[in-house]
Amino acid sequence: MRRSIRTAFLLGTATLTVAACGGRTVDTSAPRAASSSITLAQADDPYFRTGQDILARIQAQQPNTNHAKNVILFVADGMGFATVTAARILEGQQRGVDGESNVLTFESFPYLAASKTYSSDAQVADSSPTAVAMVTGVKTRNAAMAVKHTVPVEDCQASLDNGAVTTIFEMAQAAGLATGVVSTARLTHATPGATHSHSPSRDWESDADMPAEALEMGCKDIARSMIEIPYGHGFDLALGGGRAYFLPETAADPEYEGKTGRRKDGRDLTVEWTDRHGAGSTYVWNKEQFDAINPATTGPVLGLFDMSHMQYDVDREKDAGGEPSLAEMTDKAIDILQAKAGDEGFILMVEGGRVDHALHAGNAARALTDAIAFDRAIKTAVDKVDLDETLIVVTADHGHTLTINGYPERGNPILGLAAWGGEPLLGDDGKPYTTLQFANGPGALKDAPRVDLTNVDTTDIDFVQPALVPLSSETHGGEDLGIYAIGPWAHLFQGTVEQNYIFHVMNHASKIGQRAGAMD
Repeated sequence: MRRSIRTAFLLGTATLTVAACGGRTVDTSAPRAASSSITLAQADDPYFRTGQDILARIQAQQPNTNHAKNVILFVADGMGFATVTAARILEGQQRGVDGESNVLTFESFPYLAASKTYSSDAQVADSSPTAVAMVTGVKTRNAAMAVKHTVPVEDCQASLDNGAVTTIFEMAQAAGLATGVVSTARLTHATPGATHSHSPSRDWESDADMPAEALEMGCKDIARSMIEIPYGHGFDLALGGGRAYFLPETAADPEYEGKTGRRKDGRDLTVEWTDRHGAGSTYVWNKEQFDAINPATTGPVLGLFDMSHMQYDVDREKDAGGEPSLAEMTDKAIDILQAKAGDEGFILMVEGGRVDHALHAGNAARALTDAIAFDRAIKTAVDKVDLDETLIVVTADHGHTLTINGYPERGNPILGLAAWGGEPLLGDDGKPYTTLQFANGPGALKDAPRVDLTNVDTTDIDFVQPALVPLSSETHGGEDLGIYAIGPWAHLFQGTVEQNYIFHVMNHASKIGQRAGAMD
């Protein structure tokens, strides 16, 4: 049967035309009689009122089309929607409020889009091509750093033969803006490294990690690339981990007895940093030195607070040299960049890098507490900058396989066993299960029955969540992610978009490419 229906509402008159097999047409053009009034029974319901409040707030939103003098890109490595939801609940429960209706700082931003995270060669991406997408506007291969998708991984010559793609940080440096990168991971790791390195391999973090042939051809390791940025004077600040990748193997680490740097070329890149930037430039490696930095008077700052990645947020107090929190680094970074930028403005990337590492370990507690620390850094930025002239974008590079499952009751501890009325919910094998689980990872037992968690404290910080497929390291997930935005041109984040679109909005809002002469 073929049927077409056309409905038009004109001044309260409904006209309905129906064409069916018999060709019969029914035309009802008389106005409908007014129905009797109805009582909206749910009008006083708190959920209903909340919906009305949200509607009014969104109706009142007005796009900000100011020039974005400043841009801050926040990236929580691995923070998919399940991690956001679980972190929101945990943050509320830690404060003694309702976790389910809690709102993280970035969740209150007015604009939201979904980001498609696949790379040019993979359904599920790693952190390097996803970071490249956000800072260059193009997708590339897994394991590649700011090179075209046509460059094979580890092909040094191809990367040198016009294989590089320009990052928004390089454009900003050429245009005279202040620039900075902050991460709890190594500064040579995928996300911060993608802001400046054009390496065909994300693993070439120091010269010790590179094949001799690539070094002979002239390819640079990622740490060296950061020191030798050819645009302007490079970064005004770089704060994170990865100290060993900047120090020669003959240099003793200042924090860990018996440990040395990794570099085989004999170069101390921390000294080269201060030599390049001259008087007032600073290298720090512990919390005391960091706290002593005066943003108003300091020159460019390099902070390397651990040999490898910085500590998880819950473990920072155990660090021998002391480490600043991500919020503290963000706070000082903004102060330094504002002092350096003047009227030109700045661009800053802040990465919560260790959310990803805890998820790989199947350790939801550390992943969520690092996500909460990431949110505190965002709140710090929101409180410090003028949102009329600062675009803030919050997103992730990829997701993970974390799931929130079962039928736990409202208010049940998010890190606990799924339960209702105080009684654990049981699987068909008669054993309880956790609300948070992974599709794969170290929490799975190979060829063994499921562990009975009845007397296990699943809220312990070291607990590893159960997983389905046994793997020594849990994998990334390929789902779409959130892009949360506020400030000038944030309204351009709508719908489902390619991940590399993030670059294009940041560039449009700030006109960085145009100011650098790289783009019209």
